[in-house]
Amino acid sequence: MEGIIHIRIDDRLIHGQVATLWTNELGVTRIMVINNQVANNEVQKTMLRMAAPSNVSTSLITEEKAVNNIQSGKYKGQRVLVIVKDPETILRLMDKGLDIKKVNVGNMSTRDNTHHIKPSVSITSDEEKAFRTLLERGVEITAVMVPTDKLVYLKDII
Repeated sequence: MEGIIHIRIDDRLIHGQVATLWTNELGVTRIMVINNQVANNEVQKTMLRMAAPSNVSTSLITEEKAVNNIQSGKYKGQRVLVIVKDPETILRLMDKGLDIKKVNVGNMSTRDNTHHIKPSVSITSDEEKAFRTLLERGVEITAVMVPTDKLVYLKDII
């Protein structure tokens, strides 16, 4: 997974914390949003590109295209921050062949049928099952909103 330096689950995708704190802290040159619905919605893509820093490239692509691009080495030499909305996406990416070792959970908003595991993270039973599967597969999952927050491991709070 050459070029991929950080993978984050954040249902807000590109927003202030990502555009400023995370991109600066990590020295990001590209933000990649992997989401099938966003990739096929020009209005959402335009809005997300507007939220990204002007000096950072954006890729707003489907899961399939992301897997193909990453496996072909397209991002070699770049510093890519990957953002997805949910843990199920991470599982699907792994099932399609991506070797994902670490994931950070930023924000998962309160929705119907969710429970809080952290003030900024609310999950459904399906999302909890996906997180547990990721943990069983050996993925290190942290739950950190901003880079300066204390490191919290999801295994300790789920």
